[in-house]
Amino acid sequence: MEHLQQIALAGGLAWASGIRLYAAVFIVGLLGRLGYVNLPSDLVVLEHNWVLGASAIMLIAEFLADKVPGFDSIWDSIHTFIRIPIGAMLAWGAMGDQGPALQMAAGILGGAIAGGTHLAKAGARAAINTSPEPFTNWTASAGEDGLLLGGLWLMFAHPLAFLVLLALFIALTIWLLPKILRYLARIWRKLSGAPADAPPAAATSRSPSG
Repeated sequence: MEHLQQIALAGGLAWASGIRLYAAVFIVGLLGRLGYVNLPSDLVVLEHNWVLGASAIMLIAEFLADKVPGFDSIWDSIHTFIRIPIGAMLAWGAMGDQGPALQMAAGILGGAIAGGTHLAKAGARAAINTSPEPFTNWTASAGEDGLLLGGLWLMFAHPLAFLVLLALFIALTIWLLPKILRYLARIWRKLSGAPADAPPAAATSRSPSG
């Protein structure tokens, strides 16, 4: 596998892990099993029957869970401890024949990419779930499914274009994530009954003069 393709594979698997981990594992493993792509030696395990079967089962479970408003956020919370480490492992495996130093670097960066993508997805879906109607949730979920399929296709067909778009996606995530978190913090304060903009402690404790 060419170096550019390997880098795209490492970044793509980490990115996809934060959105649809099980779908990414199943699709890439199946493509390797059918001979459409040649996976690095450390990722050939994705072609194994047990891995394909387990990822297919979890793919269906995640597809259904992601369509249920509220439960999708619970699912995302649990998968904070699954998507990020596996995203790092997949990126590490994608650079399997490039030596331990590059593998370690890929694992570190892959974990960061998976973490950023996961937090952006989970935060956006939690914000969407503040709306009582389910249609926005379903639209967002279908959009994520399409984004994953398009990203995986681009990763194999046009790795350079994928890496450029991945860099733009990461920049957008860095810009957008604090805004999502601030919005969720305001919603939490509203639900908990706390004032939206509490005055500073020093101002409230100051006694009036005169």
